[in-house]
Amino acid sequence: MGLITLVVFVGVILPFLNALPGMPDRHSLYYVYTALSKPVSAPGIFEFTGMGVLDNRKIDYYNSVDKMKIPQQNWMKEKLPADYWEKGTQSRRSKEQWFKVNVNILMERMRQNNSDVHVLNWRHGCVVDKFPDGRVQFIKGADEYSYDGRDFLSFDDASMQWIAPVNEAVQTKQKWDGVPILNQYTKGYLEKECVDWLDKFITYADAALIGSSPPHIYLFARTSKEFADMLTMTCLATGFLPKDIEMFIEKRSVKVKSIFPEEVYPNGDGTHQARLVVHVPKSEANDYQCSVNHRTLQAPVVSTWETGGHLTDETSSIGVIMGGAAGGVVVLIVVIVAVVMMKKKGTEKTIEKTAAPAEKHLLGGKKTGDSSSEGSHDSGLNTGPGSYASSDRQRQY
Repeated sequence: MGLITLVVFVGVILPFLNALPGMPDRHSLYYVYTALSKPVSAPGIFEFTGMGVLDNRKIDYYNSVDKMKIPQQNWMKEKLPADYWEKGTQSRRSKEQWFKVNVNILMERMRQNNSDVHVLNWRHGCVVDKFPDGRVQFIKGADEYSYDGRDFLSFDDASMQWIAPVNEAVQTKQKWDGVPILNQYTKGYLEKECVDWLDKFITYADAALIGSSPPHIYLFARTSKEFADMLTMTCLATGFLPKDIEMFIEKRSVKVKSIFPEEVYPNGDGTHQARLVVHVPKSEANDYQCSVNHRTLQAPVVSTWETGGHLTDETSSIGVIMGGAAGGVVVLIVVIVAVVMMKKKGTEKTIEKTAAPAEKHLLGGKKTGDSSSEGSHDSGLNTGPGSYASSDRQRQY
């Protein structure tokens, strides 16, 4: 490298590279509701449940038996005043009544009777990127309903219109789209109010989990059930904090797409885990390696099959580690819908998709008794008549 080139690199390019913003952490906040048309005799399954979920971890919970909104994380209990939980409890109770009304409306619309159990779900929330300098960038919002395990309604944030994938939802879509100001409130909640609460909750959670932890990396495989000459290879990174991580499997410097969703899951101790899974020929296993980069590492860690890989079986402890953190919230929702659908008699419905519950008025009429803003961000705090909550009170199917 010549002297002039070196001077330019050190004096111009290097400072520019050092000034690049750090890798952001991705976070999500969702409020999830499930309502049954009638009680079922199954332990742990309630006629109505509501919960807040931050980064796949429950932060609050309500059910139709205890009828109290209670914190699920110590930092939620410590940081939020009693008034927050009192108003949140009243809001959840109001939602419970709202869901009863709307389940009945849907059953009537679909000509169903009460001999079977029917399930109405609602999920709403937002996803953001938070940068090391404190900036928060909105990525996407979600506001969606499902009925008996099938998609029913979802909000398109870009067009500010509701999407009705089934004929029975068209009436609701037309009713909601007929009041544009309510859809504007919905968009405003997803892009602003939800983001503000998410940022606040992240700050509280981070303060409770001060510090960082590097990932522990494992590369292992098992023989494919279908083909004796193939391996199912997994790269697991676990125990890391903060959440965001970069990892990939490659063969001779060419990245290989994982057959497993590239997502980060919570561990029980507040750290996180992620995994990649690929199918590889046994004879070529030594050509594969896994690269992991995290802000706690001075340089990416590369694990090769030749030096660090090992065969395992489906009952191994690593397999248990991977499965155990897949997310109790998702599992709970799946179990609720599955149990209910199994109890249904004389129905041809099947569980095509177990969508998480959404929270807005689906049918017609007014929602009463909910003076809090929990209908939007579920904070349990009143944000005034122009809030997403006030629009939510008017929504019914």
